[in-house]
Amino acid sequence: MSFDRATMDRLIAAHGAVVRVVVAEVAGSAPREAGAAMLVWAGGQAGTIGGGALEYEAAARARGMLAGGAGDRLDRMALGPALNQCCGGAVTLLSEVWDKARLDGLAGPVVARPLPGSAREMPLALRRIVARARGEGVRPAARVVQGWFVEPLTEPTREIWIWGAGHVGRALVVVLAPLPGLRLTWIDTDAGRFPEVPEGVVQRIAANPAALVDEAPASAEHLVLTFSHALDLELCHRLLTHGFGTLGLIGSGTKWARFRSRLRALGHLDAGISRIACPIGQPALGKHPQAIAVGVAADLLTNKHKKDLTGSGLDGEGRASGP
Repeated sequence: MSFDRATMDRLIAAHGAVVRVVVAEVAGSAPREAGAAMLVWAGGQAGTIGGGALEYEAAARARGMLAGGAGDRLDRMALGPALNQCCGGAVTLLSEVWDKARLDGLAGPVVARPLPGSAREMPLALRRIVARARGEGVRPAARVVQGWFVEPLTEPTREIWIWGAGHVGRALVVVLAPLPGLRLTWIDTDAGRFPEVPEGVVQRIAANPAALVDEAPASAEHLVLTFSHALDLELCHRLLTHGFGTLGLIGSGTKWARFRSRLRALGHLDAGISRIACPIGQPALGKHPQAIAVGVAADLLTNKHKKDLTGSGLDGEGRASGP
């Protein structure tokens, strides 16, 4: 997990000071891992540290901190004896009050600070971790290091380009936008085709969306689902030429058969064409837009370290398959 500065900045602007409750350490079984965090303000909260009673009490403490002007605090608790939870482990929660001035004082790419009651001098082991992060781009795991807590700033590690703002495109954005580590770029031909675009999603409008292909990073992962088969084909053609990390195309077996033939006629080799996953998602879940979106999200999460979408869109040897 990581420190989401953009979300913090947005919520501080909207609500003033917020308390960030982060799981600093875990021993044994616990609802969430170290680095999981939630943000709490007087009238609401965002994110989750898991565990009903654990989260409820942590949120109540956080609101008490805001109301009473208290400083940061550290709470260590055994989940069974303290909260009657069945996890059986123990967690250490770091609750910190953040305002604009404190947030503006951050210098990335990591956030390191002493735990309440710990020595203010950064230990040598942590200085080395910070130096590697700044000099070599090595992102540390969120953890406690000799009385200090360190975590990386959030950086999108995957670029997801969604071509089309129809029913499936909208469902995909709703499902994917909250997931960490993704930067979504959402493209269509007219502003009127979009609903309200979620915070952090990049909206692109172009009369000819295919003209934007050259702007996509070569490692980007694409989902093509526009209102036009002709535009879908043009996007596949240009993306095969441009290069991509993964490419999923919405469609039936008949559509995919025609696209394979037409892409061959445009000069593309089978080795490249076979990298296109069609259909996208998991057909067994059904054709409802939200069901497709859930299947696509599952594929993206399951195959995040692979170059090609797998599952229902590709067979076990990487060949495109129909429904």
